[in-house]
Formats: sequence, structure tokens, C-alpha cells
Amino acid sequence: MNSRKDATRGDNLDPSNESSRTEIAIAKAEGVAYGSALKYLTTAEASDSGEREVGDYIVAYSIEDAEGLYEMRDGVLQWTEPLQENCHIEIAVRNASDGRFLPSLSITATVLDDKGAELQSFKVPFLWHPWVYHYGANRAIPQSGKYKLRIHIDVPTFSRHDRINGRRFEQPVDVEFDINIKTGRKLSPAA
Repeated sequence: MNSRKDATRGDNLDPSNESSRTEIAIAKAEGVAYGSALKYLTTAEASDSGEREVGDYIVAYSIEDAEGLYEMRDGVLQWTEPLQENCHIEIAVRNASDGRFLPSLSITATVLDDKGAELQSFKVPFLWHPWVYHYGANRAIPQSGKYKLRIHIDVPTFSRHDRINGRRFEQPVDVEFDINIKTGRKLSPAA
């Protein structure tokens, strides 16, 4: 059962010289807005999704059809359509105290078959998205079916403001989900 704290409560955040009650309320409102966008993404777009609170984090995943992406190649932004890839794995990581998106993370995802054998392990990069930031990658999966998704998040290297509230994100995170992948490709509109 998910024991996730209510992201609107601001658990584990206290007023300090870096964050007044008003500023904490602003952060919570940002977290609520991000959570709403993420919920829409995972219910309207995804074939499978879920989330779990782990330590200082709320880790979510969603599975979609593989889709085209702009990628930087030799200093030039180029559009790339999925050729062999048939699945898009998205991961969103939020601060459990206020629900806000956590940037600059080093995330590794591992896909295992239904017997627990590792199929592939890969770094999951940050993806700019028009309305909801997340991490994600197109992948080639053998076929539609049941898998496990293991997510590892390294301890973030970013600095933390606030002597009272900043001591967080000190441990790496590992979480595993039972997932159902429906393979496919999303057609991109003509430019």
C-alpha cells in the first residue's frame, strides 16, 4: 500500500531564514500543479503508470508508445523518429515534502522479464516537454507483456539551500515496479 504523504501538507518543511510560511506555500502550490500535470500525462497518454514514495522522493513511471524526439548531434538539433524502438519509458521524480519535480538527477532504469532476467539497463536522460518535465527514453522491447522496471537514482550532486530544510536527498534510491508494456510507435506530425 502506498504510504505517500499528502504533497499539499508540506511535511518536513519548516519556516527558516531561507523559507517563510508564504514561500513554503508557494513551493507546495508548484508541487500540486506539477502533480496535476503528471497525473494527466500518466492517465491520458500512458498505457501503464504508477508511483511510490521512497525516502525523500516520490518516484513515478509511465509507459507509452515510442515517439520522435529532437536530439542534439554535433551541435545541431535534429529530429529522430524511433526505428527499432517500440516503447517510451518515462520517469518523474518529485520531492516528497512538496511534490515539486527534481531536476539534474542521474537515473538508471533496468527492464527485467517476468522471470527476473535482466533485458536491458540504461541511463534515463532529462526530457524537456512542452507541459510536464520528466526523464525518459525510447527503448526496444521484445514484445508486449509483463515486465519489471527497476529504477536507481544516484544521490544528487546539486547543492541544497536552507540549514533547517536542506538536509535531504542524502541516499541513493532503488525502487521496482511490476509493469505492463504495450509496444508501439506514435506517429509524429509533419513539420
